Amino acid sequence: MSSDRAINNLADQPVTNLKGVGDKFAQVLAKLHIHSLQDLLFHLPLRYQDRTRVVPVAGLTAGMDAVIEGEVTAADVVFGRRRSLVVKLQDMSGSITLRFFHFSAAQKNRFARGVRLRCFGEARRGAAGLELYHPETEIVGSENATTEETLTPVYPLTEGVSQGRMRGLMQQAVELLRSGAVTELLPANLLPKPLRYPLSDALVYLHSPPAGTQLEKLAAGTHPAQQRLALEELLAHHLSLLELRRNSARVAAPPLPKNKSLERDFLSRLPFSLTGAQQRVCEEIAEDLAQDLPMMRLLQGDVGAGKTLVAAMAALKGIGAGAQVVVMAPTEILAEQHRINFCNWLEPLGVQVAQLTGSLKAAERREQLGKIASGEAQLVVGTHALFQEGVVFHNLVLVIIDEQHRFGVRQRLELREKGAASGATGRLQPHQLIMTATPIPRTLAMSAFADLDCSIIDELPPGRQPINTVAISNDRRDQVMERVHSAIAEGRQAYWVCTLIEESESLQAQAAESTAEELVEMLDGARVALVHGRLKPEQKEQVMGAFKAGEVDLLVATTVIEVGVDVPNASLMIIENPERLGLAQLHQLRGRVGRGSIASHCVLLYGTPLSQNGRARLQALRQHSDGFAIAEEDLRLRGPGEILGTRQTGEIQHRIADLQRDAELLPQVQKIAISPHLTEGIRQQLIKRWLQNKPRFAEA
Repeated sequence: MSSDRAINNLADQPVTNLKGVGDKFAQVLAKLHIHSLQDLLFHLPLRYQDRTRVVPVAGLTAGMDAVIEGEVTAADVVFGRRRSLVVKLQDMSGSITLRFFHFSAAQKNRFARGVRLRCFGEARRGAAGLELYHPETEIVGSENATTEETLTPVYPLTEGVSQGRMRGLMQQAVELLRSGAVTELLPANLLPKPLRYPLSDALVYLHSPPAGTQLEKLAAGTHPAQQRLALEELLAHHLSLLELRRNSARVAAPPLPKNKSLERDFLSRLPFSLTGAQQRVCEEIAEDLAQDLPMMRLLQGDVGAGKTLVAAMAALKGIGAGAQVVVMAPTEILAEQHRINFCNWLEPLGVQVAQLTGSLKAAERREQLGKIASGEAQLVVGTHALFQEGVVFHNLVLVIIDEQHRFGVRQRLELREKGAASGATGRLQPHQLIMTATPIPRTLAMSAFADLDCSIIDELPPGRQPINTVAISNDRRDQVMERVHSAIAEGRQAYWVCTLIEESESLQAQAAESTAEELVEMLDGARVALVHGRLKPEQKEQVMGAFKAGEVDLLVATTVIEVGVDVPNASLMIIENPERLGLAQLHQLRGRVGRGSIASHCVLLYGTPLSQNGRARLQALRQHSDGFAIAEEDLRLRGPGEILGTRQTGEIQHRIADLQRDAELLPQVQKIAISPHLTEGIRQQLIKRWLQNKPRFAEA
């Protein structure tokens, strides 16, 4: 490679400039989003191995990766459940077993008694003390073999790339980096003092940390070199969301003024008044909808805070303008609950409500599609079926999405595109109101939803009772059943929620069915009903209707009742195996009780033994009734991917930054983002560096 090429910007150099990378192997690297030498350098290690020093055998602990050196004292083939080669290795401090399940005769002969061997591997507990399974081995002479001078990086890989090959490529790239250039995009004066670490130095350090580097600091992601890159990555994500925000401001949306008489009529029919928080949020939404720019608002509110009523007030703006509004929910049960609520509230005002879910029969679906396409239905409630092929809207001006984190972002985009193509609005974008009863911690909202305005209903309707939460071991199941029996005898209703790790709805249904049978037998005379994901919508509706009407004493359910069900007389909830669920989901389930004026109880019936993390989750639920406090705790215990539902949707998967660990960098990121020293050119280069090869769905 010519020296003048080496000093070029590495962002412009394809990986094929490296020795051993042809077009075919470049396609393999592209699966890792590696196209240029800069991409390669930003492909950072997952962890490190310390091969820089030899550890005495006596200094090993289970789970430790280490280099050891000693003399072979025995090598035998052992026949147990699996045939294995067992080699005994001894140094001055003690002895250890090396175990190989795949080996040849030549390999066995290599480990002759008296041979001096250097090994690298992970120490694990075996039948007779610590063992190394399939360690890397090297025969050494009387002179000690040289050890590595730097920590050994372990990289994320894909099929067709080995660690050895990736390390070889990275060594070439790091050499080029020493003489080449990765552009320093951030002026030093914008960085906090501890992070004024030249970018090239940070990259060289992270690909080859010197001997003596603290592994713990690197593992925790808190080394200044890592933090320097984390800050830049968070800034790139933040800038991309702000760019999307600016782009959406360039798109027109139909302004929706208040329809005072329609809204006054609606409010006068309610048996209660809006809370102060509901009124404030309704005003914020009304101001957005009156603009000719698309509203992008996130509505957060704890369980039972009255988000659906606020959504109805927003819907009236679109309906009052003679246009169409869509409400999308993640499950058929929740969609059905919304349909019932909106029908009760809006049909007396002359508003037609249509429904579109996956389980509609063909004739019913055709009828609903006709009403939607003609505009006869002013409000459409449904599930993901709303954005399937063949669904045509009539002048869609507002999309309300409930429990937004349960949808893939692609799905939200498709629904918005359908709206933009609908009827009289031409290519105007519909407004979007995104609701969640899973409060998103402030640190996550700052980063994940920088392109959304945020409204919070931080006040519960008057009369809501606090819920007493207790955790009881499954060993005391009989006592819990007695408690349920007493509640039913007093005329109260109860939920019994079955949880399963398996995703399979059929297995969940079977578990719920067997629990219901057991409860019928144990609770003599109690009226027990069952609801789960495999029931047809009309069956679910029938069961839920009977429960709501007081014809059922105990409802056995899977987590399908997590959201949307409102039965004021239900004052007791039993959640089996709560340790299997996230805190936010448990809080959602618990919110099904305490909706009336009577004291309510939630029993967490956990399995034993309970892990430390499981114990911490249940303790947090007992201590907190505020959804936002629970969300912060959930973030601490489970991480951002779980809470935002992004493990499935591909959003917010950072290469090095961690929203939880690096939360303290976010205020700094926001400050840098608005700095006049950050030119438009630099902004675009930062976004390109960190996001150009990743799916960017944040437009939703």
